[in-house]
Amino acid sequence: MSATVARTEYGNRDLALAGEILRTVVGSGLHGIAIAGTDDHDEMGVFIEPPRHVLGMDGRFEHYVYRTQPEGARSGPGDTDLVIYSLRKYLRLATQGNPTALLPLYAPTDAILVRTPLGEELRALAPAILSQRAVRRFLGYLAGQRARIGGQAVPAGKGLTARRGGWARPELVARYGYDVKFASHALRLAFQGREVAAHGRLTLPMPDGERERVLRVKRGDVRNVTQVLDEIAVVETEITTLLDAGRTPLAPDPDLAAIGAWSADAHRRHWGWAAG
Repeated sequence: MSATVARTEYGNRDLALAGEILRTVVGSGLHGIAIAGTDDHDEMGVFIEPPRHVLGMDGRFEHYVYRTQPEGARSGPGDTDLVIYSLRKYLRLATQGNPTALLPLYAPTDAILVRTPLGEELRALAPAILSQRAVRRFLGYLAGQRARIGGQAVPAGKGLTARRGGWARPELVARYGYDVKFASHALRLAFQGREVAAHGRLTLPMPDGERERVLRVKRGDVRNVTQVLDEIAVVETEITTLLDAGRTPLAPDPDLAAIGAWSADAHRRHWGWAAG
């Protein structure tokens, strides 16, 4: 008797793929910090909903999700995680500064899996989408990753948590003294938040020097968790100093007027409707 393969899938796959305008690799592979045999494969796409979901009575269709693991199970080596957002939901996430949602805007050509002319226009909107709001979200996500590192150097009350990603991985804590994966993500977010704040851009994959420092943590080469936490804190302070002193090329908020106008026009063109 053949075993049933468990997986997670929800949303209308056919509608999402029919309206897809952009899809890229995201996750560790895009950052350049994937380690063979340890990381899954992540993709994020954007689609335009049919008119009946935007203007009619069918209700919003905001995303399609496919995972090779069952609901609630952690992805591992060889697994694939795919999410395709409606353009409207994607723009909400990106303008709020969600670090993962920003990745398709800056992914290099070899990481782009689907790109239509509208998808290219969306990527060209990156300067209007990126703002100081994004930098503060990087800091927020950094704090969340740091709080889940575990190990003896995490301040009381800021250690293990079951929120958005769960507890520190006990096998990593047992082997290295702390969760090196959460620590590497926190350090990556610190480096990337600093680049966004200082230069108004996101380099993918990460620049070699910073990428290697993140990889050293992720591989478990840095056994002293205090050293990692101290480096994260130093970069975090640099980011807040840039923002507080106004030494950033970024506007305080995204250009919602320009983004909204483009989105409305993109929907009309995708549907084949004349501008009105």
